Amino acid sequence: MTARVHFDFTGTRALITGATSGIGHTVAVLFRDAGAQVTVTGTRSSAADYDVDLTGMTYRRLDLAEPDSIAALAGDITALDVLVNNAGANFPGGRDESDPDGFAASVDLNLIGPYRLTVALRRALKSSGAAGGASVVNLASMSALRAVTLVPGYSAAKSGVINLTRNLAVKWARDGIRVNAVAPGVIDTPMTAPMQGIAAVVDAELAHIPLRRFGTPAEVAAAVAFLCTEQSGYISGAVFVVDGASDCV
Repeated sequence: MTARVHFDFTGTRALITGATSGIGHTVAVLFRDAGAQVTVTGTRSSAADYDVDLTGMTYRRLDLAEPDSIAALAGDITALDVLVNNAGANFPGGRDESDPDGFAASVDLNLIGPYRLTVALRRALKSSGAAGGASVVNLASMSALRAVTLVPGYSAAKSGVINLTRNLAVKWARDGIRVNAVAPGVIDTPMTAPMQGIAAVVDAELAHIPLRRFGTPAEVAAAVAFLCTEQSGYISGAVFVVDGASDCV
């Protein structure tokens, strides 16, 4: 027995930030394999600097902490159907997020940067002729909905991402641009890898997840992709939680 969704993004022009690992890379591969013209970003100089499969994709360097880097990328894009704001990280530059400077750095990277990029691409998104309209999908986090004291800056930024999603969904509705968010719980990615070796942390997290396992990037990618299809044309301003029901506990 199978129960699978097959996506067709033939001709879709998609930009996926932070797509050189984890969720972002899985999203990029899904779009590429479904026929999209995919541009991905990373912080290194070229695609050759990564040990992941980026074939069939256009690579661009992007540092969300640098306004000039954002402007350079956005300035080269005149038409766009899908923007997935995935890039971001906790402990930027190894800083302690409890320190005001570390907190500010995390907010700059995870909220201000994606906002700058999204606004800079408004005209390109507005020009989309995609059925169901252009789609922006912001990667939020369950840390936006509950206390995660280790990363207060990241949590605050992701809370801002949710609010930003709802505001832009309303503001840009008449432009034919839908804006949604996906809020993953604990997903098995390189960003969460450090916690895997600490049994007490793993046990504490699993205790909050009724499905009793961590999610996979593919499970998040499917939610992102659905929000970019014409079948989701009446969905905007939504926050899709992908967390094994942990928000229900």
